[in-house]
Amino acid sequence: MSETVSLTGQPEIVADRVVLRPLRRSDAGLLSLYAGDKRVAASTSSIPHPLPPGTSEAFITRALAPNRREEVWALDGSSSGLGELVGVISLTRMLHGAPNQAEIGYWVAPAFWNTGLASEAVRALTAANPLGSATIFASVFQDNSISARVLTGAGFDYIGDAETFCVSRGAKVPTWTYLLRLEARRSPAA
Repeated sequence: MSETVSLTGQPEIVADRVVLRPLRRSDAGLLSLYAGDKRVAASTSSIPHPLPPGTSEAFITRALAPNRREEVWALDGSSSGLGELVGVISLTRMLHGAPNQAEIGYWVAPAFWNTGLASEAVRALTAANPLGSATIFASVFQDNSISARVLTGAGFDYIGDAETFCVSRGAKVPTWTYLLRLEARRSPAA
């Protein structure tokens, strides 16, 4: 795995089959195609279904803004013949609590489910730790056990149950919450 810094100041993180790179305006078409899939929307808290026109373009604009709170990367598999955008992964700076905490979120296009790309992306991003986070939180819907396995496989620990409103489902959905302590990885004494 290697890392370079893009024009947005965001690192590009090279993993085995994908490069985690900042979104580009040219990603809007594939982003709309995949995020507009009901299965993808239903696995996230914030993607509406059906996807309103202009949603992907607005998302990209927010992701490229200099004062952004969320760092968003495209999972670019073009170097492996998989496509320019096969998913999205993000780190959101948490406003409450310690300043070095973030929340990770991700989705992979259904055509690439069960290929290990989500696991690869989560491991690469947490290993690079571009925000210098001491802890990274995550939550997944309880009906998405595959995503829960992605997190536990990347070293996240289960810390409890909660619920989150899912825009596409129009309802509160039970979640499992996870935590990855990065400080413990840096210090053998921890």
